[in-house]
Amino acid sequence: MDAHAAEDPKGFEKVFAFLREQLLDGTLKPGDRLIAERELAVQLGVSRPIVREALRALHMLGIVEIRDRIGTIVKRPDISMLKDFFALALAQQADLIDDVMEARIAIECQAIRLACERAMIADFERLQRALVRIGATIDEAEAGSLADYDFHRAIVLASRSQTLAVLHDSMSTLLARSHRSRRELVQMFGSMKTYLIEDHRRVFDAIVARDPDRAEVTLRRHFAIGDEYRRRAALGDGDRGEPTTG
Repeated sequence: MDAHAAEDPKGFEKVFAFLREQLLDGTLKPGDRLIAERELAVQLGVSRPIVREALRALHMLGIVEIRDRIGTIVKRPDISMLKDFFALALAQQADLIDDVMEARIAIECQAIRLACERAMIADFERLQRALVRIGATIDEAEAGSLADYDFHRAIVLASRSQTLAVLHDSMSTLLARSHRSRRELVQMFGSMKTYLIEDHRRVFDAIVARDPDRAEVTLRRHFAIGDEYRRRAALGDGDRGEPTTG
């Protein structure tokens, strides 16, 4: 935080809060120009340096663009910036993978129910392409993990929920690591090959059938089996075939 902002943190927060509310209630939209710094400072009862530093911070976040001789323009935020934020914010957290998986399950289970209602032909085609790649890359950790990620991402996109898509995308860096770590288990457990191909097929079939209950149950079972393979790997258990779930 700049020295001016450090001296008056409340003023800094005022500027952020003002712009946030303007964006949320639709007063400001992407492409709109903010009022001049001087007017904004007077309106909020803060100094111009505070306004200037707050706008610079918003510029760094990709929320506004500061143009010479034009002013400050509202931008449509680049959601991809959240990927790095989440990765850095959670990097030191214990049991990171478990925590990310819990969030992922919550998002994808809601998404798959919506996908059963809202999916369009393009969504089915996207899912099918990813499904084919899962089978084709079954022995490749890197390409296979990307195919897995794309399949699950396609489920979220098929939900037609922008909020779920943003939340899922914001965790993409962490999810990619999770998919990669699970794909590496294929080398330890040969039975995972059948599980990965057939389970994703069952998930796909449930979405095509537009059966939200079956789709969610199948997806939760898919996650549970993956967790069991990870548990076996941690304990050094050998391959005893595909796990069963309750």
